[in-house]
Amino acid sequence: MIIRHIYISPAHIFVGHHGKPAGETPMEEVVEVECVAGKGLRGDRYFDFKENFKGQATFFSEEVYERLCEQMQVTDKDPSVFRRNIIVRGADLNSLIGAEFDVQGVRFIGTQEAAPCYWMNQAFGEGAEQLLKGNGGLRARILSDGMLRRNG
Repeated sequence: MIIRHIYISPAHIFVGHHGKPAGETPMEEVVEVECVAGKGLRGDRYFDFKENFKGQATFFSEEVYERLCEQMQVTDKDPSVFRRNIIVRGADLNSLIGAEFDVQGVRFIGTQEAAPCYWMNQAFGEGAEQLLKGNGGLRARILSDGMLRRNG
């Protein structure tokens, strides 16, 4: 699994905004991020959110992003619009649901799909939510401390 992008955000833009416009806090791309077991990614909005939170880190496939761009003929959006933390290449993320896995020496357990919601239509384009069903990414808990770095 190659890490292509790492994003964190200090604030939510969708949570608590149901029926209202999204907030404006952008995702920040970083070269590396500290993973803290049981807490999340240091500096991210979900860091130490609650005990055993299933989305301490979220993964998204660059291949899915590229396919969606092609299908929807979108050329002006980068993968940060999906609000996932770690954009990877060369991994079947769905196969990691319920499995422990290692990335750059950091241990994770895949907890569930990061299911797309209606906000995807606003963030990426009308129809994105439907096209992402089954490919919305992976939510994971962090099992060991360590650093992740872009390597691709």
